[in-house]
Parts: sequence; structure tokens; C-alpha cells
Amino acid sequence: MPFLLHSAPEGPDLFPSPHLVVKMLISKTLLTEPVSGMMRNVSLLPRALHAIRLRVTPPPTSVPAKQAPPFGYNYPTMHPAYQQNPAPRPDSSPSHGGYNPPGYQPYSQVLTLVSLGGLGGVSELEAETLRPVNLLQERNILPPKYTPPPEPNLSNDLRKVNCSPDTFRCTLTNIPQTQALLNKARLPLGLLLHPFRDLTQLPVITSNTIVRCRSCRTYINPFVSFLDQRRWKRNLCYRVNDVPDEFMYNPVTRSYGEPHKRPEVQNSTVEFIASSDYMLRPPQPAVYLFVLDVSHNAVESGYLNVFCQSLLDNLEKLPGDTRTRIGFVTFDSTVHFYNLQEGLSQPQMLVVSDIDDVFIPTHDNLLVNLKESKELVKDLLNALPGMFTHTRETQSALGPALQAAYKLMCPTGGRVSVFQTQLPTLGAGLLQSREDPNLRSSTKHLGPATDFYKKLALDCSGQQIGVDLFLLSSQYSDLASLACVSKYSAGSVFYYPSFHHVHNTAQSQKFQKDLQRYLTRKIGFEAVMRIRCTKGLSIHTFHGNFFVRSTDLLSLANVNPDSGFAVQMSIEGSLADTSLACFQAALLYTSSKGKRRIRVHTLCLPVVSQLSEVFAGADIQAITCLLANMAIDRSISSSLSDARDALVNAVVDCLTAYRANGSNIQPSGLITPAALRLFPLYVLALLKQKALRTGTSTRLDERVFSMCELKCQPLLQIMRMAHPDLYRIDNMTDQAALHLNESVIPQPHLLQLTAEKLTREGAFLMDCGSVMFLWLGKCCNETFIRDVLGYPNYASLPSNMTEIPELQTMYSERTRAFISWLLESRTFHPAHSILSFSRDDTSAKTSFFQHLVEDRTESAFSYYEFLLHIQQQMSK
Repeated sequence: MPFLLHSAPEGPDLFPSPHLVVKMLISKTLLTEPVSGMMRNVSLLPRALHAIRLRVTPPPTSVPAKQAPPFGYNYPTMHPAYQQNPAPRPDSSPSHGGYNPPGYQPYSQVLTLVSLGGLGGVSELEAETLRPVNLLQERNILPPKYTPPPEPNLSNDLRKVNCSPDTFRCTLTNIPQTQALLNKARLPLGLLLHPFRDLTQLPVITSNTIVRCRSCRTYINPFVSFLDQRRWKRNLCYRVNDVPDEFMYNPVTRSYGEPHKRPEVQNSTVEFIASSDYMLRPPQPAVYLFVLDVSHNAVESGYLNVFCQSLLDNLEKLPGDTRTRIGFVTFDSTVHFYNLQEGLSQPQMLVVSDIDDVFIPTHDNLLVNLKESKELVKDLLNALPGMFTHTRETQSALGPALQAAYKLMCPTGGRVSVFQTQLPTLGAGLLQSREDPNLRSSTKHLGPATDFYKKLALDCSGQQIGVDLFLLSSQYSDLASLACVSKYSAGSVFYYPSFHHVHNTAQSQKFQKDLQRYLTRKIGFEAVMRIRCTKGLSIHTFHGNFFVRSTDLLSLANVNPDSGFAVQMSIEGSLADTSLACFQAALLYTSSKGKRRIRVHTLCLPVVSQLSEVFAGADIQAITCLLANMAIDRSISSSLSDARDALVNAVVDCLTAYRANGSNIQPSGLITPAALRLFPLYVLALLKQKALRTGTSTRLDERVFSMCELKCQPLLQIMRMAHPDLYRIDNMTDQAALHLNESVIPQPHLLQLTAEKLTREGAFLMDCGSVMFLWLGKCCNETFIRDVLGYPNYASLPSNMTEIPELQTMYSERTRAFISWLLESRTFHPAHSILSFSRDDTSAKTSFFQHLVEDRTESAFSYYEFLLHIQQQMSK
């Protein structure tokens, strides 16, 4: 059975069984029958879906009553062995995966591994990942530097050609031989995929023959085997195929008779130029339609000025060719179209007031060739902000405007970009306010209020139309309903709460930068993606923005380089007959230049038969991201408390399985293998995310947007959102610095996300992915303030800084070099991020402190309290 996170049987749902939650106290259920292969008298997992008892779990006895903790102290009752003062920092060896953190205090008891298959013959790296760690004793478990994902235990030849983990990752880098072995580990099996990400190097293959298996249709890749020069054996279905004559020629070496040296067999990520066999119709042109809210609320926010200027600045950079087409629709209580036909002296506005049966006034001149009508497009963009300056229209007919956009785009397909600033109030898809501060955690408010937007999105997907939504609102707009139009058409959702171009400059700048990226980033049209895997493995559930066309085929009307996908897998048959498992994702799309292309990624992982190897190969970041996706779905289909309960149970179950199978003694403390030592911390971080936190302080739209981000962002972005990177930057030195392109890039250590690490003398940078926080203590070094920020002292600093100035000082150059390096090393979006400045004495620091996930909050445990809760749950 696939990995489940406890809930009643509700179809293909992820978290099987309702659990009662009181604040953060999450109940745990027990099975009535023991699992075979576990220790005697241990009745654990998987839990039966039909025989679950609910109970309220009392708080851990060692967790004190809530009190306001003093600054920097958030572990009120510390276990005597819980180390506070780190030992001198040793360098963390990358070859050990970063699992030699500073301040590591060896566990005093001897743990003997017996049921895990023993440690005989394991590599030094595997031994380190299996090292028992007592989380209640080891305080400093966070690696001092970014830890790369675990490397699969493959031969050097296979490792060199394996797919990049930035593109394709598995939650387990060692695939269990059977589902029973996977169940025993209590870890989820799934894939994290970033299929269309920007690549600096991509082999593009033009060939009359694209070599695929005749049986399973998998593309040839580096992990097939050549029986001789004329035959190759498939690595997924093991069928023998003939080598086509054309494949005997290698275009790279310009030689014959070496098919194993072709680029398709030397690279795990390749792109093929597709033939007409891969086309149902001629490739569509790049078509862009912008649907703009021009009601009084929209005009007052000032977004229209920012949008029009951004599009004017980037009009020449829109992806496309000479066939590129563009159009505009605006709406308030009526819907307005714009005739931009070449030859007109100025754009013509056509108004349709019948929103109950909206129609297209003319089909010929509303979507025009950008090259031919560029001057008219520029005229319209220059005029639009002033056209509605004095409007008194407060209504919003978003639904009819979307219906019009659908009718306009049906013949071609393309991208619809929707800009909305309020709750839709007229026509189809109108919505009522569901915002209630006392019911913000209610499950019914997390799902859509109407199926109008989902149905429209499915219609759009069928016509290869992707819809992207920009919500710029200072009031509740029911994003839970509106987001469906993007979710099911493979679009994106952008949200800017309290947007105002003057009063909220940070949001205005973020909107401007996001828009620049959005308009110029690569795009694929009329796309489908299929995922194949080794015989015996099967796909269980997809996560992301798409429409599922069949069991393994996703329909993506548009695909962009900033979107990620997750896939739950299960093991249906034994993999005992193979030593390797392979996964292949093939993305077929039309480029903005009108070329049909197929991008193929292939991942190869070893198959193992020992539980120790399963634990050793756990990729904790990939596990966390897959669980986040599962939790979001569970919170919508069942309840938020169910989802939170399931996340905690995932930790409890895994650590219980390790304890039951990993040692012949039951030591005091909370024991985990080193490979999973960050599991409780990351789950606590998820529980404190806006998407999953309890309480009424999180606005409903903000919660839903956080859910959208967790569901469709790539892995590294999700991890920075859930557990940001914190650095002290006022005392950076050249020690261990990188030297790139004549620049010296300091490498400060990562800090734990707790106020304990903050000092009133320091400056701290927190990288949350799309936003960076700079926090300064009241007594921050004035040299740093002067040389980096350009102000004489702390008191003179403004509260609305959004970027670090370019100053000709050593401190400024070091700081900017470090921040630029953080941005440029991203794999999920471009080198830009908004800097949010917060001082120790301003209200702006609230957002910063919300990300200190190891500290106690009003309604959530501190990290140490959470560990005690996990330990208590395991003892039941």
C-alpha cells in the first residue's frame, strides 16, 4: 500500500483518518495487529483505516505552562543533557553530507544496531547517515552550510550521468525491494520534479528517428544496456530493441558504429526536436491575452500604472517570433475589448454590457500580431492608466471577463494573464465574503465556494489555454475559489496583500520584479508530461497545477520554468530481480518559437533489500516537501487539524519504526538516524507555516496562497519558505570564502532559527526564497551601518529600505557579493528578491520573528517542547 498519513477512507486521499487535535496536541492511534518483521510485542504501523480510536492527548508533563519568554530564551525547561553551548566548530565535510554539525556532543550510551541488517560492509558515508542521534541531547543539529542532497549509491559511471537533483529527486535514494520493506520504514516514496527549469546547458537533438522502446515507449537514456551494436535492452521494462541505422551515427564525434556514445545515451536530461508524429495540429504561435480589473478599487491601488509600464519596458522581450499575438480585455461592471488592427490611428474600445451572456464583438482584430500592431499596443498601454482615473465603478464582473477571454482564445490557445483586486460581485462566478476571523481555520473556507472557476479552467485546459492569476487586494477576495482557474489550467497564482503603489512600496516593488520575470521567462505551450518508471513501481497521486488526462499523463496548457510537481509512488511488485530502479519524465511542448520539443529527464536509483539502507538513503528535504503537498490536500479534503495530526504522526511513526527495528536496547531520549535528524525540525517548521498553522491570526487568503505555493513550487523554494536560511552578516570574513570571477564571496555559517542566535550588536540576513529579511539589533556596529547601508547610525535608518545601496567600501562589496551569490545560485526563479528591512524597535520585525520556527509562539510549541511531545507520543 502507498504511504498514508492517517484518515478515514475517502477515495484516493492521502492522510487516512480523522484525529482530534487540541491546539498542538496531536493524537496518535495504535493498530490492533502487529506488523510482521517488527520486534516482539510492538503493535505499530500501518494503522488500520477502519478501526481508529480518537482521544485527546494531554500535554507533555515536562512542558511548562505558557509564559512570555525573555528575549533570546525559548527553551524554558531544558533537559540537563540538552547542550546549549556549542563546542568549537569543526569544518563540516561535504563528503559526509554535512552530518557533522558544530557542537556535536556524542551520545553517551552505546547503541547496537541489530535489526537493521547490521553495519557490516557498509560504507563510511552510510555508517554516518545511520549514526544514532539523541535529539534531546544534541542541540546543534543544523549543518553550518547548505547540505547537498544525498547521493545515490551508484557506480561512478552511473553517478556522473544521473539526473541533477535540482531537476529530479526521490524521497528515498535507495528504493526498497518490496512494499513490505517500505511499510516497515514508515517513510513516503515519491518524486519531486522541476521539469522545465532554466538550464545553462541542455543537449538538443535533431534526428529523424527518436529512439524509444517499442513496448513501454520510454526514451533511450544513459541507463539502458547495449547487448551489441545492433541491440539495446530497456531499463524499465527490460525488453530488447533494435538500434536504428540512423542511431549508428554520432553527430558529436561524427563517427559511425558507436551508438553508446550518442548524446541521448550520455546525458540524463536531453531535448528532442519533435517530428510531425508528435503534433495533433500545427504548433500554435505565442498568444498573450491580458485581462485587467479597472474598477475604482483597482485604479486607486495604482497597479495599472505599474503593469502598463512593466509591459512597455518588456514588450520586446516577450517570448515569441513573428507570429506572436497579443490582446487586452478590461472589466468593471462591464467588459471592454480593444481593437488594435494595423492601420488604425488609435486603439478602439468596444464595450459589452450584457454580462449575463457575454459575447465577442469581433473576432478579427482583438488578438493582433504584435510586430504589426506594436505602435497601437504601446499607445493603448500609455493611455490605459488615465482612461479610468475618475471611474466610480465599484463592481467586478470577473467571471464574464474570463468567459470572454475563453471564447477569444479558443481558436489558438495561449496564456491568459488575469489581474484582479477585489471580490467578484457581478455575473457568473460572483462570490460572497466568507472571511470570519473566528473561523479562519475552518475546512469549508479552504475549498472553493463555487465550481465555476474549476469548470472554466477545465474548459481552458481542453483548448490549451493556461490562466495565470495576479491578486492585488487589500481586502478578502476568496482566493480559495479564484485560484481554481489557475490550478486546473496549469497556471500560476501571485498574491500581493495590501498592495498599494505608494503606501506599500515593498509590495509594489515585488509586483514589479515578479511581473518582469513573468513577462520574460521561458514558456511552453500545449504541453503534456508523462512519467514512467521501472516495472513493479506505480504512480499513486500527482501534486501541482495541471489536469490529469490519464493515470500517468498530465495536461499542461502552459508550462513555465518556476513550477514544480510532486508524485507519490507505490511498489506493486517485487523489485528483487533488478539492482536499479529508473524513473523518466517526458515533457512534450511547443516552444514560443513554434517548435515542437520533448524534454526528457531520467533518474536512476539503486534497489536495496535492507531496512538500514532505506533509512540511510532518506532525502529528508524531499520527504518534507512531499509531506507538505500531502498535508495541503488533506487539509482541504478533510480538515486542517487532520493534516497537522498526520504530519506529526509521520514523524512519530518513522522514529518508532527506527527504534523498533534499529537497536536491541531502548535508550532514554529521542533517537533517530543521522539521515533523519532534521525530520522533526522540518515538520515543526511546516506546522508553523501560514498554510498549516492554527489560530485566527492568519487571514484566509494568505493561508490559501501559502497552500498554493507549497503545492506548485520546486523543492528548494518550498524548503526556504518552510525553514529559511539565517546568517549573521556584520562580521563576515574571508575565511572559507569562495573566489568566483575575481569576487570574494564570504560563506557565513547557517544559524538556527531561534532568537537565541540574535544579538543586539549584530546584523542578520534571513533568506526566505522570494523575500529576504535584514534584521539589525539596536547596538549594531556603526561601521557596518555606515559602510553597508549608507547611514551614519542606527537611529537614522529608514524603515522602508528594500535594497542595499552600492557603496565603494569593502563591507558593502562583501555583503552585496554574498547576497548576489545567494540569488544567482537559485534553481527555481531569477536572481532577484525583495529585501524587507526590520529593526529591533519597529513593528516590521513581526514577520521576521514569525520565521524563527524553533521558538515558542502563542499557539505552537518550541522545538524542544515539540521533541518532548514526539517522545511522549512514541511511548504510548
